Amino acid sequence: MVPSAEAEFASADGTISIMLKESWEEKDAKEDGWIGASSKNGMDAVMVIQSVKEGRFAGRKDVEEAVKTVYGISGLEESGDTGIIPGLTETESYRCKLDMEGTVTDGYIVYGETDYAYYAFIYAAKDMDADTLEYVRRIGASFREDAPERVNIPAVETTNTILWMNGTYAVLTTLNGHDYTIFGGTFPNSDCVEREKEMLDRQWGVTDRASADESLDWLRSEGHRTRFVEEMDGLAKAGLASVDKEERVDFLCENNDMTQEEAERYARFYEAYEEKGEDAISAWDYSRLVMLLSSYYVVGYYSETEALEEALEVSRMIQKKYGSWDTFTDSYMMGYEYWAKESSDYRRLVYEILQEEPDSPYRLPWDMKLVKDW
Repeated sequence: MVPSAEAEFASADGTISIMLKESWEEKDAKEDGWIGASSKNGMDAVMVIQSVKEGRFAGRKDVEEAVKTVYGISGLEESGDTGIIPGLTETESYRCKLDMEGTVTDGYIVYGETDYAYYAFIYAAKDMDADTLEYVRRIGASFREDAPERVNIPAVETTNTILWMNGTYAVLTTLNGHDYTIFGGTFPNSDCVEREKEMLDRQWGVTDRASADESLDWLRSEGHRTRFVEEMDGLAKAGLASVDKEERVDFLCENNDMTQEEAERYARFYEAYEEKGEDAISAWDYSRLVMLLSSYYVVGYYSETEALEEALEVSRMIQKKYGSWDTFTDSYMMGYEYWAKESSDYRRLVYEILQEEPDSPYRLPWDMKLVKDW
């Protein structure tokens, strides 16, 4: 049999790659250091999760706990494979069952680490037979890591106010493998500046000071909360406002061409909107506003003084608008679900883990006085 042609699948930041059949399709892995893909028929899927050791959510046990939570692992059994992924040390491999959004599949998981990061390699298949296992091992053998050079330049010295401001986007900082105690999440060396510029261009269309200002102005004046309000008002006018809460899911399915999952999500959105208006999701916009300011500092679009002073102004507004870290985070998570059209369970797990960290911004009082202390 002639082997299928293969192609390289790499993480968005280029730090890791694997080889898969050319017919496989890339899936949104959500984070820059992850890889996600599925077979053309959708029966098999692979995910490679990276957690950078200099990040604050980098412990091996944290990675394993996150995988168990997200993929609903059951029937975990050691497989005995130890050298399946070259370059990884302290490896452990398992056969198991995975819950892939309500569909239970066979699973194969490898945990391991390098000097740069901890990893989880996850393969899901309808049937983990001998041929599939052989393919899994071939994918594992193709794994490559291209860790960035670490030449650190002093970052802004952290103060209590800066740590509080960092808390408004610490979940994302952590998911990106960065350090939530540093303004901008990373030391501004040449490697990270280039990666941050690429991210701003790819995700925001920001390439200079003018486009940087445009994105900030959009988040301040509109953001995703504006469209959210328009959608919720549209649903109200279409009759949802007069429907009992218990019947809203059925109403949305029948009258808005929604799947059961979509209807359940929008029923929750609408209930939150009835109570909080645009603030049901507005923290999503404001969190990213502070995040962008810190990124602009890292790449040089804003000076240190400009970025910090604007971040302080936004953070004071955030503090007045929400009553606690939990209230702010609830709004952020619902905003993420509205934007991403998926569960926020993984991000909420990160938030819960960060709350226990000794240097966590979430240990600072929500109502502490935010002052220019840098």
